[in-house]
Amino acid sequence: MPPLVAHHRHGPVHELRLARPPVNALDPALCGELRAAVDAAVADGAHGIVLSGGPRVFSAGLDVPHLLTLSSAQLRDTWEVFFELARTLAACPVPVAAAIDGHAPAGGCVLALCCDYRVMADGEFRIGLNETRVGLVAPEGIQRLLRRIVGPRRAEHLLVAGEMVDARQAMHIGLVDELAASGEVAARAQAWLEQLLTLPRRPVLATRAIARADVVAALAPELIQLDRFLAAWNDPDTQSALQALVAKLGK
Repeated sequence: MPPLVAHHRHGPVHELRLARPPVNALDPALCGELRAAVDAAVADGAHGIVLSGGPRVFSAGLDVPHLLTLSSAQLRDTWEVFFELARTLAACPVPVAAAIDGHAPAGGCVLALCCDYRVMADGEFRIGLNETRVGLVAPEGIQRLLRRIVGPRRAEHLLVAGEMVDARQAMHIGLVDELAASGEVAARAQAWLEQLLTLPRRPVLATRAIARADVVAALAPELIQLDRFLAAWNDPDTQSALQALVAKLGK
């Protein structure tokens, strides 16, 4: 079986590219492999990491059709692996830039929010936390990540409506930091990291750790409340919305 994460070295910057076509759906195997790849890159001397996906889809989030086939215990394990991946990205000791060369809904957006910097392909691609549209409630910690980036009032509107915004609007509201032509997104993310790496290393990393403490804190188990999240999984509204999504994906 080919690797689910391709690891490319560009000097001190390492690129980790999601490689689970067609949409990089986040199943436990991909989440586990990416988490291990982040740790391996740091151990291998990476001073910065580009997290890339696509083309056309950075990551479509968790694999909903797969989730609906799981037992309660398997469902818990799947979500735990995903949130552990998010914590690994948030707590990574070196800067991580997301190269979003396509759509990034739900879990794909969460991964991007855990990164230091986000470059997105200019065009009709969309990004956001669309959980309410599929019958789910984004945990408090995930909501905090979005509020941190776009502010509380705008985050409220986006979260309640489950709204996905296009690249230009994402740039306007600060959800992404830079736009680039499709195909050039990873290179721009690498360029941002390389510029950052020209600064004195220890002060940058120490300042970054202080500035990002709230990102790490947002993903603490008490703010994710996985038991509460899973308890709502079998709610009729949730199941109806999830089944409708699966039917739409099957067309």
